[in-house]
Amino acid sequence: MEIIEQHQTLFYVLAVAGGLYMTWGIGANGVAVAMGTSVGSGAITVRHALVLAAIMAFCGAYLAGGEVADTISTGIIDARLFEQVPQLLVFAMIGALLAAGTWLILASMRGWPVATSHTIVGAVCGAGVAALGIDAVQWDMMGEIVASWFLSPILGGAVALLLTMSIRKLIFNTEDPIAKARQWGPVYAFLVGWIVSLITISKGLKHVNIHLGGVEGQTLAVAIGVLLGVAVRLMMNRITLDDYADRVSQFASVERLFMPQMVFTGAAMAFAHGSNEVANGIGPMAVVIQIIVTGQVSASSAITPSILFIGSLGIVAGLVTYGYKVMATVGHKITELTPTRAYCATVAAAFVTVAASGLGLPVSTTHIAVGAVMGVGIARGIGALDLRVVGGIIASWFITVPVGALLGAIIFHCLRTAFS
Repeated sequence: MEIIEQHQTLFYVLAVAGGLYMTWGIGANGVAVAMGTSVGSGAITVRHALVLAAIMAFCGAYLAGGEVADTISTGIIDARLFEQVPQLLVFAMIGALLAAGTWLILASMRGWPVATSHTIVGAVCGAGVAALGIDAVQWDMMGEIVASWFLSPILGGAVALLLTMSIRKLIFNTEDPIAKARQWGPVYAFLVGWIVSLITISKGLKHVNIHLGGVEGQTLAVAIGVLLGVAVRLMMNRITLDDYADRVSQFASVERLFMPQMVFTGAAMAFAHGSNEVANGIGPMAVVIQIIVTGQVSASSAITPSILFIGSLGIVAGLVTYGYKVMATVGHKITELTPTRAYCATVAAAFVTVAASGLGLPVSTTHIAVGAVMGVGIARGIGALDLRVVGGIIASWFITVPVGALLGAIIFHCLRTAFS
């Protein structure tokens, strides 16, 4: 602990810099996935998507990002083993942040949508094993996290497939698709506003000292959903369409009606990504700051509003620098997207991501988003997917964990040697 006391300011700066670096990578890669479907469907330009995603990801990270951070910070490795040597845990957490941030930035520059949760979990494990051996890792928790990685794309794909089939049945396969789109569009918008608001109110706001009861929170969530549905209804009514008799033209008009939906659903997805992804950067940073301030290793590290704010800024910075490259991959290369297809994929991904955030599961939002886009493609047949692109993305998921672990171990040893 003497090392920490002698270089307290330096380690504090390294922790904050590492957290910003990691969340920069998160914004450039993970959160950029949020708007990929909106851009791919043509509903919104890349520039507008970046601005909207930056605002909503910041809000999601700040208002609802604290629930997952405790799992990332002290759930993966056994903090009790570091009680006698807290400086090793400091080295491990800083090393994990720098390692994960480096891999995410490299991947983002290439346009690869790798999983940010894979990266940080692998880096934390690598640094933990380098510090105290394999016993430092809580393998039971790792098993739950790994299971969630495989469950994420399945859930995202299943929900997206169900939404696609419902739109096909309720709108496209009717005698008047345009009228049905105006009728059901606000209902789908209500679902978006309700689920995102409900999880945020019940799980996220307590981290910024706002507490709402069960009935009060439910009522507010329903009210926000209703307001969003009314807003979409008004926007749809302002869109003038020609009265086409042929089905192809009618379907094209339905797609036009769903373009306003994509603005709201894209924003909801950015919010969802911010709420879940920010924990990957601020969790390890919170551990280091807690040790510096108290001089002790705790089983739980406080996620303060100031730490959430730092992580939120990092996400925005990454999003506006390299986010457009990952947006292009998700929006254009997996399958052909229209506004209705992109809507289904986005809502499904938002639903699964925000629900996981509320439960404290560090699921891979990249897995969820890719699974949702695949689910939309499968609704039209397996031939609608570019399996080469999908295979490449899945391969990147598998190499991310060992790469993160290796980098984490290397940087840990560098820090330990430098301060020994």
